[in-house]
Amino acid sequence: MAGTGRMVGVDVGGTFTDLVELEAGTGQVRLSKVPSTLDNQAFGVLNALRTAGCDLAKLDLIVHGTTTTTNAVLERKLSPTGLITTAGFRDVLELGRRTRPQAYGMTGTFTPIIPRRLRMEVPERMDAAGAVVTELDEDAVRAAGQALIDAGCISVVVHFLHAYANPAHEVRAGEILAEIWPNDHITLGHKILSESREFERGVTAAVNASVQPILARYVDRLRSELSGGGYKGDVLVMNGNGGMVSSARVAEEAAKTVMSGPASGVMAAAYTGRVAGLPDLITYDMGGTSTDVALIRGAEPAVSNEIEIEYAMPIHVPMVDVRTVGAGGGSIARVDAAGLLQVGPESAGAMPGPICYGRGGEEPTISDANLLLGRLDPGNFAGGSIALHPGASEAALTRDIGGALEMAPVEAAFGLSEVVDENMANAARVHAVENGEDLSGYTMIAFGGAAPLHAGRLAEKLGVKRALVPPGAGVGSAIGFLRAPFSFEANRSVYTRLSDMDGSAVRALLDDLGAEATGFVRTCDADAPIETQTKVYMRYTGQGWEIPVPLSPADAATPDPARFKALFEAEYTALFGRPVAGLDIEITVWSVNATTPPPKAAPIAAARPGTPLDAPASRALFDPAQGEAKQAGVFDRSALETGATVSGPAAVTEAETTIILPTSFAAVRQSDGCIDLFAKE
Repeated sequence: MAGTGRMVGVDVGGTFTDLVELEAGTGQVRLSKVPSTLDNQAFGVLNALRTAGCDLAKLDLIVHGTTTTTNAVLERKLSPTGLITTAGFRDVLELGRRTRPQAYGMTGTFTPIIPRRLRMEVPERMDAAGAVVTELDEDAVRAAGQALIDAGCISVVVHFLHAYANPAHEVRAGEILAEIWPNDHITLGHKILSESREFERGVTAAVNASVQPILARYVDRLRSELSGGGYKGDVLVMNGNGGMVSSARVAEEAAKTVMSGPASGVMAAAYTGRVAGLPDLITYDMGGTSTDVALIRGAEPAVSNEIEIEYAMPIHVPMVDVRTVGAGGGSIARVDAAGLLQVGPESAGAMPGPICYGRGGEEPTISDANLLLGRLDPGNFAGGSIALHPGASEAALTRDIGGALEMAPVEAAFGLSEVVDENMANAARVHAVENGEDLSGYTMIAFGGAAPLHAGRLAEKLGVKRALVPPGAGVGSAIGFLRAPFSFEANRSVYTRLSDMDGSAVRALLDDLGAEATGFVRTCDADAPIETQTKVYMRYTGQGWEIPVPLSPADAATPDPARFKALFEAEYTALFGRPVAGLDIEITVWSVNATTPPPKAAPIAAARPGTPLDAPASRALFDPAQGEAKQAGVFDRSALETGATVSGPAAVTEAETTIILPTSFAAVRQSDGCIDLFAKE
């Protein structure tokens, strides 16, 4: 990402807003972590800027990630939205794929993102090749649009059958709606996702339309507040694929900002791995509300176009492949009717927050448990911005957990911690198995305010022998914003069998996609060099799902069916063990991603562990290996020099988080500031 002078990255989470300011010339860094203001997230951003001492008039660039769209979708706090679709296809969003919400059992509920009463049909029809079957009834479009306005809709999505093959009817419907619609919140499905599969394309477009007014309102408010404070630069917003886009354009494709916060953390982790010379990583990002895990292989984060953020909610736009579990510092614990200890996914959030915050919280959380286990310092939490109350946490754990399970408060706290650690470990195991990976050869990168508290124990459970906690880990996602490139991926569905492939037509198609992708990136940065990556989604004819196959620049420049077949069979064999003989192969989706280069990372020489330091202070820290609290060393991270070695059990403290070393781990401070945790021999 191009940028000089003073840059700020800010991540708005469900509990805390994290900020990092970087002065490019001197390398000086300022950090802040403040409670999020969920009623108006812009206020939390301004509070973080003030806490860090940022002078808005002197800032050159602000890079931003937000949970606005993600939370709106997950909580279904969406703008009233209408749908205009092809006659006979009103219920595509509700019929879906007729899969079960749970692997076992026949129960479960699903509410479509747009209710049936706001889904209108109009006469029109294209066939799969893009030929007109039924002309568009323009009067019907006008009447449907007016009916949706009268019903109170703020935004509208046009989703016509086979518009990916020929969008002419969607384009004309958009022109008609623009004449009567009271704002510019009109989403044309083919512009968001020009691919086949009407359900996935329809849901993606519906999500975009439903969150567009919310994101536009938030971004406008934020830009206004920043401008009023003297800021003259642009505000960039991260998309879910780890790339950036100008806030002036971000609401046009609002669905692409879903999962932007987790994506930024993965980008920061990839950079840390490149510096450390570690290409294969599992990222572990635990905040106040949730935990995100992702795999990085060959130093590149995996990006998927087929992520379902909840049942029957596929959003088919490029996103970093992150798996989320409802486990954060604010996750609420309870004993269910069967007498089992459960944690999350409900969270105490920023307000009222955990009981120990003293803000009116009444249900015990992970933070309350960590406080009783000695992992948190009551007088120095979040840089001292929040004073913690261990007595209140102990009383609540005794009342709600210990009493029901006949446990002492510390035992109940450890049980709560073990449940959430196992939940997070299971999420990582499932993600690894789905990708055919063995985590024992991976290095964990831990960031987020709560992750370093649990990273050592999680590594024990996963059999991971090494974990890195980068500088500023407590605000890791905010740092990731300053490591992200500008990026845009252009996709198009053009069914092509290899037996019928026309090389010149393929070359023209890829040229068009490349021009679209690079053109968008140029609107964000007119001068930076642009790299492109091409991939095609391929399958054996007759299969229901395809796999992505990367193409080298040479393969994209001179498309050859034999070469495409060899590439596909290699990817297919890697996934399923062997190719299938005698079947034709087809391409369903063509994709070109344009991106500015990521920041260069010069590898460092790893510092060797030395003699463990004597602790300048100590406190009682619960030791899982002993099943009781033991005196453990407490070290100030800022005082550790390169090569300084700490042996667990110990705590390494800083303003934004605390690293807990279990007995089985030690740590060494690397020259780039990373704390390198490693399993003792």
